[in-house]
Amino acid sequence: MNRESYETINHLPQEDLDILIDVLPERVQSYLKLSQKRYDLVEVILDLGRLPEVRFSDSTELIAGDDVTHIDIQYLISKISEFGDDNRAGIERTLHRISVIRNRKGTPVGITCRVGRAIEGTIKNIEDLVLSGESVLLLGKPGVGKTTMLREVARVLSVNAN
Repeated sequence: MNRESYETINHLPQEDLDILIDVLPERVQSYLKLSQKRYDLVEVILDLGRLPEVRFSDSTELIAGDDVTHIDIQYLISKISEFGDDNRAGIERTLHRISVIRNRKGTPVGITCRVGRAIEGTIKNIEDLVLSGESVLLLGKPGVGKTTMLREVARVLSVNAN
């Protein structure tokens, strides 16, 4: 295995964000591409019969115009991986998480696209363990950064696998 250090890995988070934006319906893409807050995006919510909603780290905005339709939802679904039994999917080679809400017949009626981010440098304390291939157990209270660290581990390991 190539033991490239996290410090030497070039990763452009805006590229991952652009990949997420590109799977969204056109009017949502246009809105986000014009938004000065796009790099603070946390999630996009598309619920059938409601206005598209974008949540940033400090605010929530509704995208004026037409309500979300089945066509919008199917467009997004056609651009991502299949949903698992847990009603979650992703976009290959990114950390984004996409969740679907279905009606009683199993038809998708809502989708939430959450931006996945790896904060570079969080792996530093366990880099040697991770790159050794040994198992690592992360314990801690909610909100202390376990998932953030795992995302960084995934990013580093994916770069080392190439």
